[in-house]
Amino acid sequence: MPRVLLIEDDASVRDALALGLRRQGHEVRTAASGEAGLEQAHREPPEIVVLDLMLPGIDGFEVCRRLRRDRPTPVIMLTARGDDVDTVLGLAAGADDYVVKPAQSRVLDARIRAVLRRTGAPGPESVREVHGDLVLDRVALTVTKHGAPLPLAPGDLRLLLELAAAPGRVFSREQLLESVWGLGRRDDFRLVDAGVNRLRAKIEDGPAAPRYIQTVRSFGYRFGPL
Repeated sequence: MPRVLLIEDDASVRDALALGLRRQGHEVRTAASGEAGLEQAHREPPEIVVLDLMLPGIDGFEVCRRLRRDRPTPVIMLTARGDDVDTVLGLAAGADDYVVKPAQSRVLDARIRAVLRRTGAPGPESVREVHGDLVLDRVALTVTKHGAPLPLAPGDLRLLLELAAAPGRVFSREQLLESVWGLGRRDDFRLVDAGVNRLRAKIEDGPAAPRYIQTVRSFGYRFGPL
């Protein structure tokens, strides 16, 4: 699948967009400055770059020029709302498209796919992950077991995709509550436990002895077929 390089100095924006794009099935690399972005692009050439214009040190305009000078890598720039001058200058520097901040990962995903189609770069027609008997497709948003489709409700699917994004990693109930349900730490963690039990009933051969989603006592859950 195509590798996205996200160059953004704001850590909260960078982390949120990277997480959202990974959920959409993209392989994401990140950098917090223009210099780091150019170094990362040289080390692991991306298929497309998402680039903030207002960067410390080397700004986004110069980063875009250097990227396009070295190879025809598609570039989508992130620009502040209403900055028409910056938009024009960014496109003049070689950017293929722009997204206005605050950017939504779903919108950015759609623009990435459109640019890749337009430029002829490879796009993720399917992003399949095999986990034991389960096969997840993060583009089509489907799950099969032994080749048969599993009808999962949207909440169950979001939970499965979140856990399966990092097999072996332990997710706290607080992390899952925020990333899957969009709720804060003061909300009821029983919602997470109920969601896991519901998902286990659909994907496990024996929910009482789960193979895919293991409980980490007093903390949370871990995904990985045993």
